[in-house]
Amino acid sequence: MNDIEAELDDYLARYADTLTSYDAHAAAGLWGTPGMILTDEQGAGVLESREAMAAGLEQSYPLYRRLGLASVGYERLGHERLGDTIFLVRVRWLFYDSDGNRMTDSHGSYILRRGDEGLRAFVCVPADDAEKLQALAAEKGVDLAT
Repeated sequence: MNDIEAELDDYLARYADTLTSYDAHAAAGLWGTPGMILTDEQGAGVLESREAMAAGLEQSYPLYRRLGLASVGYERLGHERLGDTIFLVRVRWLFYDSDGNRMTDSHGSYILRRGDEGLRAFVCVPADDAEKLQALAAEKGVDLAT
């Protein structure tokens, strides 16, 4: 493993830890501003501040708790250097219940930039999280509308 792979893995592990602990402010701290989520369905959503990012993350936590999410892991599927300080990272997120059983996974791509604070995400392109979240909710009988 080279230095950038170790740095990327450290970043992803810290991000997974913030998701496991439902710490929206720590998760938002791993983003640069503005941050963008880019999807086929919704288009581009831009969050101008870390406070807005934290608020957005906190909105999803009640559903994750109802689904029984207890921890998050990851597999770094690949990365590409786009510039001196900019990297494209492909990730498979792994979601586990309190017994350590994998509930589901999701794939995403992130554009990270290394600055004075270290690596920070600026763009996320989720590939399949909405579909997999819907399938998990249906399997568990959880209504996504509530």
